[in-house]
Amino acid sequence: MLWVKAFHIIAVVTWFAAIFYLPRLFVYHASADDQVSRERFKIMERKLYRGIMTPSMVVVLALGAWLLTFNPRYYFIDSHWMHAKLTLVALLVIYHFYCGHLLKVFRDDNNQRSHVFYRWFNEIPVFMLIAIVILVVVRPF
Repeated sequence: MLWVKAFHIIAVVTWFAAIFYLPRLFVYHASADDQVSRERFKIMERKLYRGIMTPSMVVVLALGAWLLTFNPRYYFIDSHWMHAKLTLVALLVIYHFYCGHLLKVFRDDNNQRSHVFYRWFNEIPVFMLIAIVILVVVRPF
C-alpha cells in the first residue's frame, strides 16, 4: 500500500506541475505577436498536454482508485472529507480537459481571449490544490 501511495503522490506532483505550467504557456501564447512564437507555443503546449499532463492524470486516477480499494468502507461511507476531495478531483479532471479544449483553440489560431483571462484561469488549480491538501491532511469532517 505504501508503494502505491508513494507513486500516487509522485504522479499528483507531476500532474499539478503540468497543470500549473500549461495555462502559463497560454498566457504567453495569447501575448505572442509573431507567427514563429505562436508555432513554438503550439508545440510546447501539445507536448506538455499529451506527453506529461494526460499520462500523469491517468496514473493519478488509477493509483487513487487502487488506494480506495484498500479500505472502501472507510473511504466511501465514513470519510466525508474523501467525498469532498473526490469532488475536487472530478473538477480538476474537468479543468484538465478544458485545457485540452483550449489547446485546440490555440492550435487552430482561434483564441479570442487575452492573456489576462489566462492569468486568472491559471490560478484555479492553485486553490484546488490547497483545498485537496487540507482535506487529506486535516480531514476536517
